[in-house]
Amino acid sequence: MKKVIVIGIFLLSNFIVAQGKIISKSANVIFEASVPSFEEVKAVNNNVTVVLNTETAEIASLAIMKAFRFKVALMEEHFNENYIESDRYPKAIFRGKIEGFDVNSLTATPKNFTINGKLELHGKSVSIKTLAKMSKTTSGVNLQANFWVNASDFDIAIPAIVKNKVANKVAIQLTAVLK
Repeated sequence: MKKVIVIGIFLLSNFIVAQGKIISKSANVIFEASVPSFEEVKAVNNNVTVVLNTETAEIASLAIMKAFRFKVALMEEHFNENYIESDRYPKAIFRGKIEGFDVNSLTATPKNFTINGKLELHGKSVSIKTLAKMSKTTSGVNLQANFWVNASDFDIAIPAIVKNKVANKVAIQLTAVLK
């Protein structure tokens, strides 16, 4: 009986792997809301999870907001308490689909794909369409995407006192190696 259970678990685990999901738990997200001539408003999160179903081309990402790190501790505090309200909205979630994706077409030369999806942040959901570069290397599938979001689309208010120092239009950069 134990052998049957062990064999069943082994077959089930192979079936799950065969579903074509590749993952990164250490993807890198950088966001920047800097304004020229003022202090850099930039943060990095190196613990973002990205999952890609290679059979359906569905992609999802999860970023814990308190994991973003700034050069200036006070900016990080304001980001979490006043802007993102990390205790109330602890994560950002992206769910989408990669148009025309075929994992077998990937090579070491980066190929462009369009990703369409929704970004959920600060209690709001906004449609995102971006170009992603993908390639296949010995370490996995490399993914790089850059896009812009408006803080105001997520009801994130920038106080008048710093409105000239913090951009409403925020640059987002994602880099991941999926295995």
